[in-house]
Amino acid sequence: MQSDASNSQRRHVNLRDRLIVALDAGLRTVFVPTRAARPSPAAALATAELPAADRQLAAALMRVNHVGEICAQALYESQALFSRSETLRQHFEQAAQEELDHLAWTAERVAELGGHTSHLAPVWWAGAFAFGSLAGLAGDAWSLGFVVETERQVEAHLASHLQRLPEADAPSRAIVDQMRREEAEHADAALAAGARLLPAPIPGLMRAAAKVMTTVAHRV
Repeated sequence: MQSDASNSQRRHVNLRDRLIVALDAGLRTVFVPTRAARPSPAAALATAELPAADRQLAAALMRVNHVGEICAQALYESQALFSRSETLRQHFEQAAQEELDHLAWTAERVAELGGHTSHLAPVWWAGAFAFGSLAGLAGDAWSLGFVVETERQVEAHLASHLQRLPEADAPSRAIVDQMRREEAEHADAALAAGARLLPAPIPGLMRAAAKVMTTVAHRV
């Protein structure tokens, strides 16, 4: 009986400590410039002089992509926090580390285009953290299914941006294409890890929430 109480207390302390770490990571994601571990796909590409309208459009699209990466950090941190499996927790944490490159690349490109990152970054992070927490609490298979659906939707979203970005904006296009391919890899990895595909109403709700985020982030 005493052993059960002791184990419960240890689990509570571990969860509390991990929550503190996750919130600290969130503060750094939102307020501290991120350094990429890998060179940007745009690093070796010449930057063409874009007309003002094209530059403004590209900056807005890359701002939306930067918000998506803020959300990715929050989702992976929260899902790792509530994962029942240490192996899966490490999987989520590793995915979050890989997504940090995307966060840094998009922020850098927004600045190069003369734009600004979203003023609502704390709101986006908090909302995504809440969604990820619900997925994590639902169980590991459902949490992985949430990753699959999220990454599939992000992959499609990035493909649409490749259609909209100015042809002359080779740096932005290179970044978005690299991100698109890596998001697809994350979805495949989650599927291979035992994801349970989400029932029909949930993907639609996720698309609706993403639509609100992308519409607002495009402007603010």
